[in-house]
Amino acid sequence: METSDALERGRGAFRRQAWSEAFHALSEAAAGSPLEAEDLERVARVAYLTGRDAESVAAWTRAHRSYLERDEVVRAAGAAFWLGFQLLGQGDRARGSGWIARARRLVDEAGADCVERGLLLLPEGLRRLAGGELERARAAFDEAIDIGGRLADPDLLALGRVGRGQALIRLGDVEDGVSLLDEAMAAADAGALSPIVVGIVYCAVIETCGEIFDAARAREWTEALTGWCESHPELVPYRGQCLVRRSEILRLDGAWPEAMREARRACERLAGPPGEPAAGSAYYQRGELHRLRGELAEAEEAYGEARTWGRKPQPGLALLNLAHGRVARASEQIRRALEETGERAARAVLLPAFVEIELAAGDVDAAAEAAGELSDIAAVLGAPPLEAAAAGARGGVLLAEEEPRAALGELRASWSAWERIGAPYEAARARVLVALAHREIGEEDAARSELETALRAFGRLGAEPEAARIEALLRRRDSGGVHGLSPRQVEVLRQVAAGKTNRAIGETLSISERTVERHVSDIFHKLHVSTRTAAAAWAFEHDLV
Repeated sequence: METSDALERGRGAFRRQAWSEAFHALSEAAAGSPLEAEDLERVARVAYLTGRDAESVAAWTRAHRSYLERDEVVRAAGAAFWLGFQLLGQGDRARGSGWIARARRLVDEAGADCVERGLLLLPEGLRRLAGGELERARAAFDEAIDIGGRLADPDLLALGRVGRGQALIRLGDVEDGVSLLDEAMAAADAGALSPIVVGIVYCAVIETCGEIFDAARAREWTEALTGWCESHPELVPYRGQCLVRRSEILRLDGAWPEAMREARRACERLAGPPGEPAAGSAYYQRGELHRLRGELAEAEEAYGEARTWGRKPQPGLALLNLAHGRVARASEQIRRALEETGERAARAVLLPAFVEIELAAGDVDAAAEAAGELSDIAAVLGAPPLEAAAAGARGGVLLAEEEPRAALGELRASWSAWERIGAPYEAARARVLVALAHREIGEEDAARSELETALRAFGRLGAEPEAARIEALLRRRDSGGVHGLSPRQVEVLRQVAAGKTNRAIGETLSISERTVERHVSDIFHKLHVSTRTAAAAWAFEHDLV
């Protein structure tokens, strides 16, 4: 009688989604007499949802055997599939692949048109997606969607749509791909999916939003996932990944203390036994926040932990070396990272850092090439953060090429885009480049205004390295100091006063003859002179030569 009561309590708790209660009641019932396969499935699911991975694996295994003993081959295949899928998610590839293979053999032997056949298409599609076989991945997901629709299975439909959406996005059809992701998310939001599938869909969609730099959609769905997790306080599997994504959004929003808190919580959840591969992303996020706040030793340690968990710590580690002044090492690291990365969206993550580092290293040509590639990717994906980063990269290159007027337009566009996105740190960094462009033109008042605004933003964020840099720039007056000439214009004027031609000046200063011509024109305008002789006389009168 006690066993029967415990069993009914467990089943009732399962229906109410009181997962810990269901686990304990069903475990109590199992102590009295063996559970039926359906109840073993319930134990497997609630154990997984409450973070009891070992118990979940054991229950799925027993359920699989129980179904086989009853000669219910298709249901045995289903238990084998979910066991394999869970093991693969935990990083146990050998065992996971073995169970998936067993499930596939059983379905083939049964010859049935079943949901399980559609589920088994999902790992195949994911494998092909990871291997770059995008058309074959899409075909696998399409077949899964067909089976899900024919058999009216909402879980299979949602998972198939997410996979097809990811394949379409990587094939360049971002609009249709995102539409499929939204459709899957709507099903999750409406409560039409099983709890395990809800978490899978949320995490997969948010991850993809990050890959295509869709910050607005990532914010929306991250908040939805956070709410879902909070409404199920016993839930464990998705809370770590949820915290990583939430930390990334908070960092972009400029809420750095909250972002660090969520990143630390994610590390605690994901790195604890038995450990999850996503722990690498959590540690990388901590490294990024430490680096931005100037906590360089802590950043290096966090990047090291990220690498331990299988997450390549780039571009953060290269930017950390740049902050240390190790420019050559930073350049070597970011170049190697880019060489090892072929996927378009992944390259887009690295390219802004590549431009920044190569400009610091003095390789303007390499920076210009990277800025061009970033612009091409931004044009294809149409993502506002990418467009903002691309404009900033183009502006930085133009500034290095001594084209401050052309740079100003790109840099203002970058600043404006970051402002619209709601990314205060990136917007403030764009302001600094705007200020440098103004300074090169000789507009010191405008430069100072931009720098002071950026300094206030960095102060609010706690971005100490950037704040210190701005304070140094504000203390430094233009070395020309006369009639609004920029430092470079003073150098050009000295060469003019020495009687050199534009070509000779270009060779001396390592700039193009066209750039020299523009500088000379600007000098004439600022000094209100019309000849090189008059400009040279002015330079002698003001002790510049």
